[in-house]
Amino acid sequence: MAVARRVVHVERVTGAPEVPLPSRATSGSAGFDLASAESIELRAGKVDLVRTGLKFRCPPGTFLEVRPRSGLSLRGVLMVNAPGTIDRDYSDEVRVPLTYLFEGSYRIAVGDRIGQVRIVADRPTAFREGTVPVVASRRGGFGSTGR
Repeated sequence: MAVARRVVHVERVTGAPEVPLPSRATSGSAGFDLASAESIELRAGKVDLVRTGLKFRCPPGTFLEVRPRSGLSLRGVLMVNAPGTIDRDYSDEVRVPLTYLFEGSYRIAVGDRIGQVRIVADRPTAFREGTVPVVASRRGGFGSTGR
């Protein structure tokens, strides 16, 4: 029995350089690599919204998540606000907020992989006000399980 694939519609932004559509680097990859549609010099202490040149429309009941690439982190390039949520009703170009940690700068070229995108199920949820039971072993947060 074949499994039905979800289809995410992609539109290229007019005037943006053509970059590859998101794709998996290997058959076991969890995310689809997202490429830069611009050449940009990332400078330490500054956040740049790097263009992808792409707009997305997810199927009903889903949204996209943009995640950092671990290989960039080894070079001092981090994605701010990770993971980023791309709501199903967002209709503008997706941009990836990147910053450089070290002194000087880091060059991103058109076509460089700058993030990963994943499709996520958005399950119907409701919030109801009431009393939340206390679990004594799970209080304090921020490393509390290691104390």
